[in-house]
Amino acid sequence: MRNYFKLGILAAVVGGTLGLGTLQASSQDLELTIMAPAGAGGGWDSASRSMQEAMMASGNAKSVQVINVPGAGGTVGLAQFIGSAKGSSNQLFVAGITLVGASISNQSPVDLTEVTPIARLTGDPLVIVVPKDSPIKSMDDLLATIKKDVATTIWVGGSAGGADHILAALVTKAAGADPSKINYVAYSGGGESLAAMLGGQATAGVSGYGEWEGQIKSGDLRALAISYPEPIEGIEAKPLKAQGLDIELVNWRGVFAGPGVEGADLDALKSAVEKTVKSAEWQAILKARGWTDYYAPSDEFKAFIGSETERVKTILTSIGLAN
Repeated sequence: MRNYFKLGILAAVVGGTLGLGTLQASSQDLELTIMAPAGAGGGWDSASRSMQEAMMASGNAKSVQVINVPGAGGTVGLAQFIGSAKGSSNQLFVAGITLVGASISNQSPVDLTEVTPIARLTGDPLVIVVPKDSPIKSMDDLLATIKKDVATTIWVGGSAGGADHILAALVTKAAGADPSKINYVAYSGGGESLAAMLGGQATAGVSGYGEWEGQIKSGDLRALAISYPEPIEGIEAKPLKAQGLDIELVNWRGVFAGPGVEGADLDALKSAVEKTVKSAEWQAILKARGWTDYYAPSDEFKAFIGSETERVKTILTSIGLAN
């Protein structure tokens, strides 16, 4: 099956196309397409549509279209983007730590080092939750449940090998169980994993806090912990570190251009994104969604991608999700 997966990705790299030409223009005249490499309702989709809203409202793009290309933790969309967006000044791609992990765990022939980093956008805490009627009331309860029987402890979250999966595996390891035996059900969109949680089909779930904030505040989900190293104002759940677990994970998201975008085209994209993330419209979106501003410009983001790739590979190897 893995060989078929690789062949499919390679075919997308060679032949994938969105049918979009290259447009050389100032940032105000940009007509953009942003690819979210996941289904509707997840973090990348929300970030893409938030960028769409903020870029147009702030006047930093003439028009913005968002498309969804889900599959294999974002690597299907990434392969298509690499094949279609080479040298293109009007295509962007939103992704984050989950795609870094999925590329490694799936042994994908493509990863984020092959596209052009434009900016890091947000860095949010992941949250560990249980259904409201669960007998699990605390992280200690969850750890005991895992230790008792790791196989019957069902986790739900985003794509295999991604940030949600990594956090679930780290918690499993902290409970003294074998993380390679984790019972993790991966979904490509946040809406699907939320439905599984609300339907009582899982022991615990992991997602970006902002994605499940409404259900946490309504009481439909019980938040046990967040993955940020420090407490966050407005979030009652305590960090894992404050609960005696040496675990921290930032669920960052960023925006990329295709391979080979340079010169005036690259400058226009950098300018449009930088002005957008510094706009009042973007700041209002961050506040409304409960997202943390984690902005880093292109050069800093490029260095971060390299170091993050090595860090995630080390984590995945240590918990049996990579070779």
